[in-house]
Amino acid sequence: MNAQPADRGRDVRGRVVRWRDQLIAYGWLVLIWILLWGDFSVGNLLGGLLVGGAVLVFFPLPPVTFGGRLRPGALLVFAVSFAGELVRASLHVAWIAVRPGFRPRGAIIAVRLRVRTDLNLALTAEVISLVPGTLIIEVDRDSGTLYVHVLDVRGPQDLTAGRDRILAVEQQLVRAVGSPAELRLVQPDPVPKGDRS
Repeated sequence: MNAQPADRGRDVRGRVVRWRDQLIAYGWLVLIWILLWGDFSVGNLLGGLLVGGAVLVFFPLPPVTFGGRLRPGALLVFAVSFAGELVRASLHVAWIAVRPGFRPRGAIIAVRLRVRTDLNLALTAEVISLVPGTLIIEVDRDSGTLYVHVLDVRGPQDLTAGRDRILAVEQQLVRAVGSPAELRLVQPDPVPKGDRS
């Protein structure tokens, strides 16, 4: 019995979507490799292509579909904000390193993300890991919680600030590449017209 044309069309679309998702994952793996080395060179690019290909072949990733929308303006805002956070955190860690006799206190905080998709967890965890002074310890996929080690904690206000920074990163990422439903999850509740002062 031959497959119906609609079934064949669905199969072709399904294969195209899987290949597209694999190419997006491959691109992200190569980009992360280059960012981790901190230098864009032909050797690092080739190394990233080889390592990314090996990861996809030997450790196949679970299917992560991209149901969002790329928003160039929000992506630019995220890039500028992330660059500023990198500079700020780097200067802070450098200041800690050169202060004589100073012993910074660290803490591990749990941050439950509002958008619990695999893609959002992965992107947020990667961005947080690239910022000096923060390190992802564990990811609880079921509850969408990141456990993050933060450096130089002096009181409860620093823990709150750390959580707020991580949630701000999530919000910026969802604004840049999230779906409309995901965007509603990270937006602050709008104030009803009658409640405005």
